[in-house]
Amino acid sequence: MASASPPPFHVEQIDHVVLRVADPTAMEVFYRDVVGCAVEKRQPEIGLLQLRAGRSLIDLVDVAGPIGRLGGAAPGAEARNMDHLCLRVEPFDRDAIVAHLTAHGVRIGEFGVRNGAEGEGPSQYLFDPEGNMVELKGPPEVPALAAAAGQS
Repeated sequence: MASASPPPFHVEQIDHVVLRVADPTAMEVFYRDVVGCAVEKRQPEIGLLQLRAGRSLIDLVDVAGPIGRLGGAAPGAEARNMDHLCLRVEPFDRDAIVAHLTAHGVRIGEFGVRNGAEGEGPSQYLFDPEGNMVELKGPPEVPALAAAAGQS
């Protein structure tokens, strides 16, 4: 990777972690009843359950659902169970972020407005050198973001 200027943002916190799960019911019970997380949001159409973990979220994705199938086989010795790591960043200037990532030769994924621990806001996917997906998540949505989400 090329040496370039520092990132145009700083990491605030882990926004959320997404776990691919083979037994969503058992995992919900564990994180809810054992760990003490509260159910935040259910999106059964995509096989997603979001659990509140303090200021962050733990997302459980059913491996049989639309998102979970993207990761291949169910979690085990030969398959991953984490879909991606999300970092809450500030400020969120998409153009500056993409320029920074490009200068470092980073593979850039999709941009979108996605739900996170603080609500819906801008989100940029990228990939680390081993192919793990990382999400840079901006602050909750402001009116201008809806227009920005339509840009590539």
